[in-house]
Amino acid sequence: MLRNKQQQQQQQQQHEQQQQQEHHQQQQHQQREQQQHQQQHQQQQQHHQQHHQQHHQQEQQHQQQHYQQHHQQHQQQQQHQQHNQQDNQQQLHHQQQQHNQQDNQQQQHHQQQQQHQQQQDNQQQHHQDNEEEEN
Repeated sequence: MLRNKQQQQQQQQQHEQQQQQEHHQQQQHQQREQQQHQQQHQQQQQHHQQHHQQHHQQEQQHQQQHYQQHHQQHQQQQQHQQHNQQDNQQQLHHQQQQHNQQDNQQQQHHQQQQQHQQQQDNQQQHHQDNEEEEN
């Protein structure tokens, strides 16, 4: 539960940062053409990082994951200053999908643990029933 709460707070922070940056970008729109090449390169790096993070996520400790998410936010801040609003919306969409996937992975992981626990409980219960019948 704690993990999910922290993620929600981070998403909220990201959303606020993005809104501030969208406001900031309109002033920087003229610089866009010079920086097009640079931003494409950054997008590729970021996409790789997202993919990498999802792939290893279940094996990672929460602390490392927290650091990576923070690091990603930082990278997006730099990118956002170079994007116009249309790019921003695409990226926002991409990022939300990634967050949903992370949440789903964690929930799946959590469910598996719960199921396992229930199976153990059932076996113990069954065992006790047998003992009572013998007595």
